[in-house]
Amino acid sequence: MQFNVIRSVKRFGMRGSVIIALLLMCFCVPNNIYAQANADSVQSLTLKQCIDYALKNQPVLQQAYINVSIAHATNAISLSGWLPQIGVTGNLTHYIQLPTNFVGNPPTPTQTGVVNTAIPGVGVTQTIFNPELIYAAHAAPLYIKQAEEITDSTKIFLVSEVSKSFYNLLLTLQEINVLQEDTIRLFRNYTDAYHQYVGGIVDETDYEEAAITLNNSKAQLKQATENIAPNYANLKQLMGYPPEKQFNVSYDTAQMIQDIAFDTTQQLKYEQRIEFQQLKTNKDIQNEVVNYYRFAFLPTLSGFYNYNYEFENNQFEHLFDNAYPNSYIGLSLSIPIFTGFARVQNLRKAKLQGQLIDWDGVNLRSQIYAEYTTALANYKSNVYNVDVLRDNVTMARRTYTVVTLQYKQGIVAYLNVITAESNLISSEIGYINALSQVLSSKIDLEKAMGDITY
Repeated sequence: MQFNVIRSVKRFGMRGSVIIALLLMCFCVPNNIYAQANADSVQSLTLKQCIDYALKNQPVLQQAYINVSIAHATNAISLSGWLPQIGVTGNLTHYIQLPTNFVGNPPTPTQTGVVNTAIPGVGVTQTIFNPELIYAAHAAPLYIKQAEEITDSTKIFLVSEVSKSFYNLLLTLQEINVLQEDTIRLFRNYTDAYHQYVGGIVDETDYEEAAITLNNSKAQLKQATENIAPNYANLKQLMGYPPEKQFNVSYDTAQMIQDIAFDTTQQLKYEQRIEFQQLKTNKDIQNEVVNYYRFAFLPTLSGFYNYNYEFENNQFEHLFDNAYPNSYIGLSLSIPIFTGFARVQNLRKAKLQGQLIDWDGVNLRSQIYAEYTTALANYKSNVYNVDVLRDNVTMARRTYTVVTLQYKQGIVAYLNVITAESNLISSEIGYINALSQVLSSKIDLEKAMGDITY
């Protein structure tokens, strides 16, 4: 490729250099990558729009919503025992041999009963007191709360990851812009070096070094452009966006710089973290389990009513000629006296499981504090880097302009131009990286403090 560039310059001269530069850009940047960015029919989405789309369409979040509905349905099933239980029964009996009873004194064996019997009936049972149903009633709102907190945790994750993925994509696009400018700038330097060589001002090594630097920049540009597709794919996956559809990302650099600000004097509040709230809900549920086993010795009391419409006849064809209905009402009481120490061991187990949750809370507080201090340190250092590297870009631009003029005037060697160009590109990409990192670290800090909103 280097020799093709040299031959092109020799053939077309200075006027052809601009055309060749444009051709270089066409070959360096694949058309299928930028078709997405340039199509008028493709919508442009801001970060907020990407987050809003994710909160409505991300499959994992939709599953979390369904789990909330499942929790409501599960509670309804568990609490259905408080409602009357109504059932219909039916028995049809034909005696091949009638039962024998002893009648009189002295007892005389006598066959009694009717050969054919049909008894349809209705039974109603109403629970009055049941320890299991009391537990279900107390735990029901906690299970709903648990499912909703899982949904909130998923939302926080999506806001955080979509934001980071969005900034990562912007970083790649900004790098491409910088590398495009760098490639065109290096091509101009290359043509200047070549013409100075032709004019006898410099030797052949100057434009060969310029060609090497140009090829390196083109390789970087190629790598950056290839990274666009996977970056978009990752963002689409987090958003739940259809892979076959395309969109642009829309951003305001000035607004991004304003978004860097964060009040680092805020105090860490553990209870704002969704993980802390989830752990508290789990502890409340476990306390209900402990109470259930503590009062498991209480009786179960229920009322019942049965109505039977009995048909009896020795001849089957006349079975339904006459009916002999009967009905009764009563109470049913069940008291667990001895269960092989199962209740005692279940109570002990539930208390031990509660202790595990307590230790989870201790570990969680330590983990949250470590995340917070790490995120705060990263944020502060990245803010400092942005300020420093912004100044570096300004100085590197000024230095490159001066050195380039000095080289054209024959004051300095081309090596100075290469050094100035390298410093400029490093400063520009470093600044873009720092800006992306500070925005990502701010997301981590907000997440660590429980400040992410959705």
